[in-house]
Amino acid sequence: MIVTRSWLNEWIKLDDISTEELAKTFNSIGLEVDRVESFDIPEKIVFGKVLECEKHPDADKLNVCKVDIGGSVRQIVCGAANVREGITVAVATLGAEMPGGLKIKPVQLRGVDSEGMICSSTELGLPKLEEGIMVIDESVGDVKLGDEVRTNPYFNDDLIEIELTANRGDCLSIRGVARDLCAAYDRPLKKIKSEDNDQARLGIGRLLQLMQEDTLDVDLTYRALDLKGLELPLTMRLRLAQIEETKESAIEGLLWYATYSTGVVLRAYHYGFFNDEEKGKAICTLKRDEKGFVSIYNREKASVVGVYQEDASRVSYDEGIVFIEASYIPPDIVSRQMAEHKIENGPHFYRTSRGSEPELDIGLGFVLNLFESYSESSIYGGSIDVSSKFTEKVIGISVDEINAIIGMDINKVTITKMLKGLGFELDKSKGDNFVVEVPRYRHDIVNKQDVVEEIVRLVGIDNIESKPFSFAEDNRFGDDYAAYIKRKVYRHRAAQSGFYETVHFVFTERAILEKYGFATVDKAKELLNPIAGTLDTLRSTMMPGLVQAASHNVKVGQKSVKLFESGSVFSAERQESVKMAFLVSGSSERDKLSNSGKAATVDFASFVQKIADVVGDFTLRENRPDHTFAHPYQSAAIIQNDRVIGELFKLHPSVAEEYDLDDTYLCEVDFDSLYYGIQEAKSYSKYQASFRDLSVVMPASMRYEEIEKVIDANKSAEIIRFYPVDRYSDEQLGDNVSLSLRFVLQSEEKTLEEEDITSSMSSVLSALESELGLTLR
Repeated sequence: MIVTRSWLNEWIKLDDISTEELAKTFNSIGLEVDRVESFDIPEKIVFGKVLECEKHPDADKLNVCKVDIGGSVRQIVCGAANVREGITVAVATLGAEMPGGLKIKPVQLRGVDSEGMICSSTELGLPKLEEGIMVIDESVGDVKLGDEVRTNPYFNDDLIEIELTANRGDCLSIRGVARDLCAAYDRPLKKIKSEDNDQARLGIGRLLQLMQEDTLDVDLTYRALDLKGLELPLTMRLRLAQIEETKESAIEGLLWYATYSTGVVLRAYHYGFFNDEEKGKAICTLKRDEKGFVSIYNREKASVVGVYQEDASRVSYDEGIVFIEASYIPPDIVSRQMAEHKIENGPHFYRTSRGSEPELDIGLGFVLNLFESYSESSIYGGSIDVSSKFTEKVIGISVDEINAIIGMDINKVTITKMLKGLGFELDKSKGDNFVVEVPRYRHDIVNKQDVVEEIVRLVGIDNIESKPFSFAEDNRFGDDYAAYIKRKVYRHRAAQSGFYETVHFVFTERAILEKYGFATVDKAKELLNPIAGTLDTLRSTMMPGLVQAASHNVKVGQKSVKLFESGSVFSAERQESVKMAFLVSGSSERDKLSNSGKAATVDFASFVQKIADVVGDFTLRENRPDHTFAHPYQSAAIIQNDRVIGELFKLHPSVAEEYDLDDTYLCEVDFDSLYYGIQEAKSYSKYQASFRDLSVVMPASMRYEEIEKVIDANKSAEIIRFYPVDRYSDEQLGDNVSLSLRFVLQSEEKTLEEEDITSSMSSVLSALESELGLTLR
């Protein structure tokens, strides 16, 4: 977006503000300045008036002019085709140094003396405005002959180019930029006066009839004029050249100038394109085209609102009736339509897609004033309007909220002044609570943070006090985090013990669970929409999934399969809990040199040891599961801290055969029951430990846990551990067996002597004999 000081000054008073300060203000309010360029006319270039203009006696293309430069009249030879008597021009007098380095001296051209140079715009360092010399008209204001051209603000101007973000369509006009500056400097926005003489004019209704087929999301206003004698003034042509815009005709140039000034999208239509001779007036239809764009039609399409205009409907004449259209369409609507249906677009689409000015009367009033000022055109009275329904955006925010977000205390009066300066309505606000009504042209303001950002822009980010960031995060090490770490620790333990992790859906096949006698979810609480027929229920155990996974591995050549999984299972009432399951199948290790390529098959004892490596020490108790997955004689409950936390068993041979598996062992434990916490260090004895074995004869039907209870109840403090090491039977023992137990004895106070050891062992043996009837072998 390119602006100039003189152009901005028509909307906001900037006489007391330097260009440097203006650029700093732009940057501070979020309108980033890309470049600043000065148009500085050199000294000794003055306003002059051509009093006489005669052909050069010895050159067809030269003219000898008498030019009044205030205090004197100079003779100047000029070769411009457009030089003529009576025009006001810029004259480089003797001694002037031009921007290109040329110094003006007295010269003779084909024998005629010349004292100066009548300048073109480019010779003054300005953009090219026309062929030949620059003709100065009344648009630059009153000029005094002999005054330096540099004293006129239109020629001694500064150009500022601003880089706008895509959401700031409201600043795609001189008025829009000035509106932001008004808020920054707390100054009023100047209003353009327009004469309202509609009562003395013919009405537009005699010329144009607009028909609308549906309710459309556009705003349109049409005015009519009888175009005649339009010429663009110098200031308008200069400014269009400065913003690098060239138009084919005067009317297109004037409309673009008005659009650039006010932000309102303006178009001119050929009266004859819409004229219906039978009805004696122009007929215009507003409807959607085949792609959904709001379009203007007669018999053919004239334009797509906010996108482009057909050449046939453009004004191609200098005199005649012209319709002027001012339009607005919400940027989100037109952008979405363009994304769905790519169509050609014209120069106005850039503005409409980012948000043009919705106050159409401002643009129309401005452009009609220009027509009346710079042409002999007559304006028709009245207008034809189309309005869309607009829902105001209202945002509630308090002073405390604003200050909390900014991190700086700004008083209510200052905030009020800033928001009102930006065009926000605050009439419904009460106390310290603002009810902010967002103006329609600020489509980018949608929430509280956007409102605060506007205040920050005007305060200036550099003016906000820097404060050290205070970060006091709440303790996030809650139950969920502890559960995550616990699962991570046990997963790592399993991997370190040689198990590979597998992951299954929490869904499984109900028929499989029922076949093997596992618990199932109550049918009243079953899944309503299963993702597949084989995943029609929530799993109550992870073991069938592990067995299926092991089977798949074996079928692709794996001789040793070690798997584990941790995850959720569900009770009949759909209560969720977390379990951890293990499976070992086939060889206990890989074939290698140490086992001569014939690894032993996994057995119950080695599987128990692997599980202990993961979950810690535990004891086993005889157990007969309800399901048919387990071998009836190789199954046990896992006891830890006097609680049953799971089960461990060999897979039933018939089930193993179904899945083509060798000897297979499974374990499933309640994950929440596994220990996880700080390990408490315990003192240990510095004295040597002693070992004693004790072999007792016991009935073959007696369970080991009966013996264990008796020993625990009667052992001395010196017996710190005991465990079975051998079980022997022969014909001589009959229905009895010999069980060998190893005792570890140690004292915290001394090295145990033989008497101490014998005493401890005797108390154990006596208790076994008296309570269970066991004797030494």
